[in-house]
Amino acid sequence: MPNGADIIKDSITEFSRLQDWMISVKECGPDTYNSMYKRYIELKVTLSSLGVNLTELNRIEKQ
Repeated sequence: MPNGADIIKDSITEFSRLQDWMISVKECGPDTYNSMYKRYIELKVTLSSLGVNLTELNRIEKQ
């Protein structure tokens, strides 16, 4: 079973990768971007609840 540090590390990695993908597909169409945006919000909530400061990590602006 993963410990808290592993969960935080994995979530930060996923959050960063997701933002890269979101930035690259933003021009491709809103459907793909919007489905990614939902996961982005879920990860933000998860990381915030784990005490991670997202100020430096967040590269996506609010819709």
